[in-house]
Amino acid sequence: MLDKNTVEGLFRQHYGKMINLACTLLADDAEAQDVVQDVFTRLMRHDYQMAADKVEGYLMTAVRHRCLNAIRQKNVRQRVKELLPIDDTDDLQPVEQQVAQLEQIHAFVDTRLKEPYRSIFNLRFDQDMTLKEIATRLGMSTSAVYKYLNQAIQRIRIQFNND
Repeated sequence: MLDKNTVEGLFRQHYGKMINLACTLLADDAEAQDVVQDVFTRLMRHDYQMAADKVEGYLMTAVRHRCLNAIRQKNVRQRVKELLPIDDTDDLQPVEQQVAQLEQIHAFVDTRLKEPYRSIFNLRFDQDMTLKEIATRLGMSTSAVYKYLNQAIQRIRIQFNND
């Protein structure tokens, strides 16, 4: 584990370049700061041994990978939102009506969806797990989890758009 003073020195020396890369890739200053902070947090928590001439390359590569992971997660969230768009008028409904709709959806999922659709849907939306976490837990590929989740959402949309 690197000591605090070493990490602080690396931070002062490389932060500017790292934040510029993250801002360029993410186009979001707050998210870019989170990514760079995460890289330094991991650096402090884990025992990394690297040559002095390789430090900048390592840090820049770490930032790039964290940014790409963040972009992938945004893409997955965006695809799910496109599959199940939320109508702005729902926000104007009374809370009781929104709760009743959610209960109907839950009842539909619990009684009408078969496995693995039900489990994947519940893990994603009740336990807020990522697709990768679900795939690991269920022992299947991330693309298979996405496919099942997509089909479950489509079935829910069909059921509740017809009502």
